[in-house]
Parts: sequence; C-alpha cells; structure tokens
Amino acid sequence: MSKQTLSFQAEVAQLLHLVTHSLYSNKEIFLRELVSNASDACDKLRFEALNNNALYEDAPNLEVRVSFDREAKTLTIADNGIGLSQQEAIDNLGTIAKSGTREFVSKLSGEEKADAQLIGQFGVGFYSGFIVADKIAVESRRAGLPAGQGVRWVSTGAGDFEVEAIDRPQRGTSVTLHLRDDAADYLSTWKLKGIISKYSDHISLPILMHKEEWKEGEDDKGGGMVLTDDWETVNQASALWSRNKKDITPEQYQEFYKQISHDHEAPLAWSHNRVEGSTEYTQLLYIPAHAPFDLWNRDKVAGVKLYVKRVFIMDEAEALLPVYLRFVKGVIDSADLPLNVSRELLQESRDVRAIREGSTKRVLSMLEDLARAEKEEGASDEDKGQYAKFYAEFGSVLKEGLGEDFANRERLAKLLRFASTTSDTATVSLADYKARMKEGQEAIYYITADTLAAAKNSPQLEVFRKKGIEVLLMTDRVDEWALNHVQEFDGTPLQSVAKGAVDLGKLQDKAEKKATEEAAEAFKPVLARLKEALKDKAGDVRVTSRLVDSPACLVVSDDGMSMQLARMLKQAGQKAPEVKPVLEVNAEHPLVKKLEGSVHFNDLAHILFDQALLAEGGMPDDPASYVRRVNALLA
Repeated sequence: MSKQTLSFQAEVAQLLHLVTHSLYSNKEIFLRELVSNASDACDKLRFEALNNNALYEDAPNLEVRVSFDREAKTLTIADNGIGLSQQEAIDNLGTIAKSGTREFVSKLSGEEKADAQLIGQFGVGFYSGFIVADKIAVESRRAGLPAGQGVRWVSTGAGDFEVEAIDRPQRGTSVTLHLRDDAADYLSTWKLKGIISKYSDHISLPILMHKEEWKEGEDDKGGGMVLTDDWETVNQASALWSRNKKDITPEQYQEFYKQISHDHEAPLAWSHNRVEGSTEYTQLLYIPAHAPFDLWNRDKVAGVKLYVKRVFIMDEAEALLPVYLRFVKGVIDSADLPLNVSRELLQESRDVRAIREGSTKRVLSMLEDLARAEKEEGASDEDKGQYAKFYAEFGSVLKEGLGEDFANRERLAKLLRFASTTSDTATVSLADYKARMKEGQEAIYYITADTLAAAKNSPQLEVFRKKGIEVLLMTDRVDEWALNHVQEFDGTPLQSVAKGAVDLGKLQDKAEKKATEEAAEAFKPVLARLKEALKDKAGDVRVTSRLVDSPACLVVSDDGMSMQLARMLKQAGQKAPEVKPVLEVNAEHPLVKKLEGSVHFNDLAHILFDQALLAEGGMPDDPASYVRRVNALLA
C-alpha cells in the first residue's frame, strides 16, 4: 500500500479541535490513556492466543515500554500486544466507532479538569495524545501477519492523516508523540515515573523504562543523570486484586477503580474478597459515585471484567451480576472456569451461578453498610450523605431487582427510599414508615404519579392529610411495575391510595362511616344519572369519604392496572388494556350538590370527570370538548 492521505470522520475532527484547544488543565491523563490502551492490546493478544498460541511468535512475555528522546522531543509508548492491521489503523484511528463524540460533547461542562477526565469514558483515549503533541506517529503490525504488512499512521490532528505500509519485524504497536514546546517536562524519567505510579501502578503487565544513572562530568564539566541501555520495571506489575488487602492503600484502590472505569471521581465504596469453597474466585467490586450517561440502556452490554487465573477473558461479563446491578464496576478472577470460556458458556455454568449469587450478596452488603452508616450515632457528615448520594443516582435501577431477583427481594425492599407527605426528598425507608405508623393503621399507604408535585397535590391524599396519615410519594417510572412484586413489608400490606374504596379501618370512626353511608343513600338518584352520562368513560360512580376539598377523583379496582401505568405503556408504544376508572364524588362539595336539578347536568358530569382525570396526571380524550363545556358554563 503506497502512502495515502485520508480525512478524519467529522466527529473525530470536532473532538480533536476540543482536545487541542480546550482540555489543557490536566495534561498528564494522556499517558494514563495510552498506557491503558497498550495494556488492553496485550490483554487482547493473550485472549486470542488461547486458541492460537502461534500469535505469541517469538515474544511470549507481554510488556509495555515507555521511552523518550530529549533531543528529538519525542515520547514513545510501545507494546507487544495484538497490534493493528492496515485497515484496523484506518478504522480505529480515523473514526470513533465505540461511542461517537455527540455524547462526549453533550457532557462537557466548561470546567476544564472535569472535561479532560471524560476522555477515557467515551473510548477516545488515543486522541488525548494531542493534548501535548503536535504530531503523533503510530507504527504497528497485527500478531500473525508477516513483517511486510506493518503500517505507519501519522497525523498532526488537523483534520486528516497519512497511512502507509512498512516493514515491521516485531508485532504490537508503538505510539510516538512529537511533543509541543510547552510539554517538554514530560521528557523526564522522574516525571513519567510519577504519572505511571499514580495512574498505572496496578496494571498487571510490567511497564518498563530505561534506567538512569549518575555520570561524572569530563573536562571540568558537571556530571548528571543519563539514560542507560538497561530497562527496569516501574510499576507493581501484579494484579491489584491478587495482593493481600492489608498491603493495599485506599488511594491504590481508588486509582485502580479510575483506571478500569475511566471515571474521574472516587467510588463510594468497594469490597475486596477471596471466596473459597466449591467455587473459588476473587472479587474486587466498586459502587460508583455517579451514574454513567447510558445507565438506562438495558440492552447495552455491561458488567465487571472477568479474569481466569489472572488471564484476561472479557471486558463486560454481564452474566456475573444481575442486570439491575449493571452500575457496579470491578474485577472477578475465577480459579475454576476454563480459559476458553465464552459468553454462551457463562450463561450455563454452575460456577458462574455461584459467582453471580455471591457477588450479588456482596454488593447488597456494601449498600446495607452505606445505609447503616447514615444512621449510626456519631457518623461523620460524609458517611451520612453516602447512601443518599448513591440512591439519588441509582435508586431507580435498584428497584428493578424487586421483579428480577426473588431471592433478595426482602433485602432490596429494606434498601428502598421514598419521598412522603412528611419529606420531599427520597429519604424515607419502609422500616422508617412502619415505625411511625399511627395506632390502628393497618397498611403502608402510597401513591404513584409522574412528578412529586402531582403526587403531593393529588385529591386522593385529602383524607390522609386530614387524619395525619403519612403516604409515600412514588414518582419514578419504574415504581408502578416494581410495586406489583411487593405486596407487603415485614407483615404489613402496601396499599395504593388510588386503588379500591378507601378503608382506613380503625382510623375512621363510626360517625364518619355512618355519614358516608347516609350520603350515598341520599345521593342514589344523582349517582344513577352520573353513571348513565359517563357510561363510556367511567366503570362506576360512587360517593367517597376520601375527599375533603375536591369535588371528585378517579380510582381503579384493587386488582386493576393503574391509569398511570396504562399511560406509560401507551407512551412506550406498547398495547395497554382499556382502563375504565371509578369516579368517586364528594357529596358535600358545592359543585357536586349543584348537579341535582341542574339543566347542565351532562356537561357538569363530563367536566367533573375530566377535571379528576387532569388532577391525577391524565389528559381528556377530547380536550376541545372539555374547553367548550367549561366556557359555556363560564359564559
């Protein structure tokens, strides 16, 4: 292949402009990203060589080498990993196939340090080299290809790149950065060792650099440090999770998390354990501090890194944790799985099931510890806010487990938090609610709505507010579905205030019940006319005691689908059964009393229904007719 000049994908050109003109505040991340890419290339070779040992050629020891030339002002990161073919160089270095830049740009905050840290998260770490370089040259050969099929890729980051075929005897990749004048401090052994120690100390491959030694000066010239031809390992070069916990500092745990997750923020918690028994494995699991941008994409492959006897197998082994824990990051290293295990085999393996159960329990224990620390006497302000911080980011996803993980449903229920009529923030646990239930209260009451304001102002809460009964306010889209799988908590049933006839049991005195019954009897003729007028909209019409200030509200039967869930299904393009709600009316309200003998009975009946529908977050089937009726009465 003769030398050819190609243009970058439009999104890459946009990214390069951002990198070279904006992200200067934390330049050193470029080395973290390039060393991480080199390590990944070695992991990929090790994996492919499981089925083809010849890929190791004559160099079975995998390593990363970092070197520099002060005179030429170049810094080179080289690996003997899987390497790139000519077409892979064009595809991988000229486009962003993994994530695109659109999401990257949407996350930019204008705060340079935070923006720079986003680079690795979006699979564009290679381009961070342009933070310090005005030209990058990549030379590579894919393992298994002949020496004559090497490739050289060169770009100044200005919108295009050159690619040509070269002879390259050694497999793998070398990335050479031609440093700008203002990046000359990276031509220093001390500086580079410090960055590697900070970001890449935990990489299990050796990272090598030339040794430096003191050389005496000649002819009255002063001596100085010079590079030798010998190489030395400058990182721990052992898998962090394989080391003893007491030998690992919190800072090392945090930096390892940042390396594997491309997250710039420290995790909320982590757990490092060696599990022995019928299935042996080591787990190092982290709870992130914030949600990734694609958290709600359940189809995205997500999971922890899987190793077998410290040999990297796959990046996102989703079978090792349930989907509702897809936010967990970390590493699991099994001593029992075969080295050639595939995603398909993972689904069927007995050992994987044991790892999945054990890891799920470990994550839930971490969350329980965070929740417990918030309530402990003498807990620091930081500990008190940790679980609230987690729940604000991941609480909605955690609720998915109620329907997916029967074995841990009770533990999950204890971890849930909600807003309520006594708290606008999601801090109320089911245990908290139960502990302050009124004497004689026989159920945990809740309401679901699209927003907190809609829930708080729902007419269905009026009698509960009047009697001082706390009601949980549930506003996550997943709540309706999740609550179908939890009928009770610690022996106390959960009851939606928007389902069935209101029955406060011992909390409602005999006089109130008698007044409701008498009102219903006296109102029978009006109820009959309402049922006839609304036969196409309402399944039934009845007098209620749940309303205090509002004229009417809508409820569904105890075993019926809620109107909110039916709306959500329709919005998602799914077929939902027709829900004919029950219209409950407040016989003491002036508007309801006005029905009797009114010449506008039918119009008033439809207005009552449509207003009740609006109050609970719905929309009239025919908004224009609703407006026309209201205008006619106003006129």
